[in-house]
Amino acid sequence: MSDTKLLQAILDKVETVDKKINEVKSGVTRNGERLDKLGLELAKLQDDAPTIEEFDNLEKRVENLENQAS
Repeated sequence: MSDTKLLQAILDKVETVDKKINEVKSGVTRNGERLDKLGLELAKLQDDAPTIEEFDNLEKRVENLENQAS
């Protein structure tokens, strides 16, 4: 095989690898954006969730409201 053909074969393989790398990059970018959105939604849910202390005091608060309503 001549040097020119060998170099052309190498360049062809490099181009193929570059295309596959670009496909993977775009897939990672799409999935990364989706993961960012899901993470943000989870963070918002966590912020809205009651703490352990708030949850433990909930029964007392309900009893107080029931007594006030009576």
